[in-house]
Amino acid sequence: MNIIEAVVIGVVEGLTEFLPVSSTGHMIITEHLLDMGNTPAEISFIKLFTIAIQLGAILAVVVIYWQQFFQFRRWQFYAKLIIGVIPALLFGYLFADKIDALLFNPAVVAGAMLAGGFVLLIIDKVFKKPVVESEEQLSFLKSLIIGCWQVLSMIPGVSRSAASIIGGMQQKLTRNLAAEFSFFLAVPTMFAATAYSLIIKKWPANDGSFQKGYELITSSPDNLMALIVGNLVAFVVAMLAIRFFITYLKIYGFRIFGIYRILAGIILFILLFTGVIH
Repeated sequence: MNIIEAVVIGVVEGLTEFLPVSSTGHMIITEHLLDMGNTPAEISFIKLFTIAIQLGAILAVVVIYWQQFFQFRRWQFYAKLIIGVIPALLFGYLFADKIDALLFNPAVVAGAMLAGGFVLLIIDKVFKKPVVESEEQLSFLKSLIIGCWQVLSMIPGVSRSAASIIGGMQQKLTRNLAAEFSFFLAVPTMFAATAYSLIIKKWPANDGSFQKGYELITSSPDNLMALIVGNLVAFVVAMLAIRFFITYLKIYGFRIFGIYRILAGIILFILLFTGVIH
């Protein structure tokens, strides 16, 4: 992976991680269009990069909402995040191999994008009467249920943000609070996924052996530089995307994202059927 490719994917990650459009799906399609990865080691690094680049996006959330994350006396906030992330950790551990098999499947992404688009078109009409307006009003049980919704995002193309926002609105959260709690929940979820990919998971190498994620990164200066640049770009772009999303959501809701997902899903199916991507 060269620096230009790292920048492109970093922009895609930053733009889409916190919007309900599926960052993983967009990165997978971008990587296919760039025709990246020919050897086992290159493919392994691209998959790892797709996960590890989320660190930049995580940092954007922590910086924007630093007052929430660093009020250490409010232990309930941290407890809600821990409770909310448990379902994703459990399912991720139990079904890691199956999730990895889906990770580079554009057909799965296209189907999930299309289905999710129709859901977003009706979400504002279905959940009309929110009663939970602040994080302090959010119970531990609601946090767990939202975490269960987030598990759906393990299917590439579903969107972690969309799944947890829909879960939040189903639990009577306002649109803004559902989006913000989705951002908060992303931090432990994405950190855990990245740590697992870097420290525990073993990735195929060219000689038939397996390397841990950090070994794969440090085995090549180009890999290390690509990851650093990609995370920096993702951080800056995610800062802008989060602020845009919250402002837009207050006024217009989710309809435009639903339309976008439907159009993107249709285009992806056309590209698949015509052999442009495979």
